Amino acid sequence: MDDMTALKCDHFIRSLVEDCSIDTVPVAEVWPEVERAECLARGAALKWASGVFCRPEYLERLSQYRKRESQRTASIHTRLKSMVQSYLEGVGWGLEQLQEAKVELREVSHALKKAGLESNQNADRVKPLERLREVSVNHCQLFAAVSNLPRLYSVRSMVLETERLVESRRLLEAHARLMDLERWQDDILWQLHGAAGTARSALSSEDKELVDKYFSGVGQLVDALGKELWAVVSSALALARQNPTPFVSAVRIVEREEALDQVLLEERGGTGNNSRPMPPGRPRCWRACFFRVLEEAVSARFRSVSYLHTRGPGLAGHLSALQHATMADLATVRHLLEHCVPPHYRLTGAYLRASHRCLHAHLLQVSSWDLESGEIFAVLNWVRHIYNSPDMMGHPDLVTELEREELGPLISAEGLEQLQGKYVQSVRKSVSEWMRKALQVELQDWQRDQEPDTDHEGFYQTSLPTIITQMLEENARVALMIGEALRDQTIQMGLYEMENLLNRFRDALVEFGKEHRRNMSNNKNKFYLHYLLASISNCIILKKSTESLQQQQTSRSAGQFSRTPPNPLAALDRAVRRACRLVMDQLLLDLQPLLPGLLTRPWLVHGDPTPKLCHVLEHHLELYGRVRPPCRERLQEEAQWLMVVEYIRALMQKRLVCRSADERRKLTQQMVRDDQLFREILHGLEGDGLVPDVNPLALLPILADFIRLKDPSMLTLEVSGLVAKYPDISEEHVCVLLDIRGDVSRDIRGAVLDLLEQSAPPLPAGYRPIFTDILVPPTTMAFCLPTAKCA
Repeated sequence: MDDMTALKCDHFIRSLVEDCSIDTVPVAEVWPEVERAECLARGAALKWASGVFCRPEYLERLSQYRKRESQRTASIHTRLKSMVQSYLEGVGWGLEQLQEAKVELREVSHALKKAGLESNQNADRVKPLERLREVSVNHCQLFAAVSNLPRLYSVRSMVLETERLVESRRLLEAHARLMDLERWQDDILWQLHGAAGTARSALSSEDKELVDKYFSGVGQLVDALGKELWAVVSSALALARQNPTPFVSAVRIVEREEALDQVLLEERGGTGNNSRPMPPGRPRCWRACFFRVLEEAVSARFRSVSYLHTRGPGLAGHLSALQHATMADLATVRHLLEHCVPPHYRLTGAYLRASHRCLHAHLLQVSSWDLESGEIFAVLNWVRHIYNSPDMMGHPDLVTELEREELGPLISAEGLEQLQGKYVQSVRKSVSEWMRKALQVELQDWQRDQEPDTDHEGFYQTSLPTIITQMLEENARVALMIGEALRDQTIQMGLYEMENLLNRFRDALVEFGKEHRRNMSNNKNKFYLHYLLASISNCIILKKSTESLQQQQTSRSAGQFSRTPPNPLAALDRAVRRACRLVMDQLLLDLQPLLPGLLTRPWLVHGDPTPKLCHVLEHHLELYGRVRPPCRERLQEEAQWLMVVEYIRALMQKRLVCRSADERRKLTQQMVRDDQLFREILHGLEGDGLVPDVNPLALLPILADFIRLKDPSMLTLEVSGLVAKYPDISEEHVCVLLDIRGDVSRDIRGAVLDLLEQSAPPLPAGYRPIFTDILVPPTTMAFCLPTAKCA
């Protein structure tokens, strides 16, 4: 930018600042902030101009900017002048108003001074009138006494007459006389005060005692009349059905008293010295007393319902009597008494409130008793279903009143929870006792000298599952009549007790087995096996019942119980496993006398004792058919495994070692014949498709082929196939098989053993070991002298 341009720009900026600024020289002496504001304005203007005229060509619009800023400055000046002018006008108007107020205040002050002077002058003139005021007061009192003498003399007779009317229950007439007496008493008390402006404190204690003495019978009349009124109100239900006139009279008197209370409160409710005082005993609030007496009468009605035979089965009858009495009283109130009172009484609603409160208190008392399950059920059913049903508070004619009153629950939610908890505990106590007795009966049945009972399908069973199932299902059904929550709690309790029962049942099975082994010599329990099988069938029935109960529970009840949830199915599985184990032990016990004859020289020649073994096995399998599926198939499978394992265990005993190829041939032929006999007995397993992945019967032909193999050099291949099918076979088992052959050289034995060491496959998933349960007896070295041959 050249010097000329800079000079023009500086001249424009100075002129711009001068135009934008206000002549503040004299003002700055008063307000220093103005000088600082001017400096800030100059700085802002310089900054703005430096930004706008940063280039020479922008100076062409200098005149436009100057003109625009001049117009803006002129506009600002105009607005400032207008604003200052308006402020000045306002200040001037305010000063005028203050001047006028000052003049008016001066005039008022002069008037007050003048009034004060005149008041001081009148005070001296009033003093001679004090004696006249005293005479006037005495005259008024004497005049009141003279004018009230006839009334005072007739008070006693009026009181006696009113007492007679009250006793004869002529309530309206008695109340009219009583109002006259009270009015006389009130007038006399007021007249004794003197003039209307006289304070009440002016009444001397002697005068008040004198009036109270003359009217001493009025208070007693009020009490007597009130007593008769409340007696009538208490017996309103009975009077409504016979003669409602006394009740109507009582209501009219109550309304008169209520209206009189309101008038007196409005007229004499002030606290000033000139206000007329309230008569003695006012306000009476007899309308509130009316409803209080009505509630007490309702409570008495509830107490009048017989409490005899309330406990036990009589509680349901007691609640039913309460229902009928309440509904009969409500009908009387709705149809008769409601027409005897003003509409704003809403007598039906008041009776509903009173009945609800009395029932609430009564049921709290009943709930605090030590109730049995049947009694708690009666209370819960009455509260949750009967009370709000159309037969009681849900009656169509009462629904509108109930909506207005908002009575609330008869028993709180916490109270219902506690009551349901007591119900569940009471039921649990009886269920536990019934289960204990049922188990005792079951244990006694096990000692019977006859077969267990059978159902329509021919399966063994006893009375235990029927008792338990019916008891739990009945409790669940009864609890559902109250609600799903109570049903879920009852089922949960039943499942806990079922689990405890099954644990005791399992312990009883163990003890039953021990007792049977102790008494085997005297053959005390001939049907031991039969009752074991019946116990297994019972467990299957209980399992179905348990699953049915669990399905009845709602899904939301799973997290409502803080305790560990019951697991009766696991307890059932443990009991079934223990019973099956005892059944297999009995099978082994029956087979034990015959097993030593297997795979011996006599067996090789005659085939004994395989037919006897098959007979024992067939007898057991026939009994297993009396067991419900799937445990029937499980027992048959376990019997098959036990038979094969014992057969292989007998083979591993090396009771028979072949000396020639002919013996090996006979041995394998006999093993194949035994296998055929076993298959004929166990053919049902294959027909039902319940043969396991590793069929133990398939092992016998494989072992026979191993022994029958003519070329020993092929044993390595045969062993590899055997290990592939039965990976749990050990080196000791293979050595025994090689020994039984009797023709295996040391080299072949070493090659076979090396193969076993190299190929030790892991057991596949789901594989059930068979050789693991078969122990090979240790080899006993025969004593001999250390000869060169032995060396």
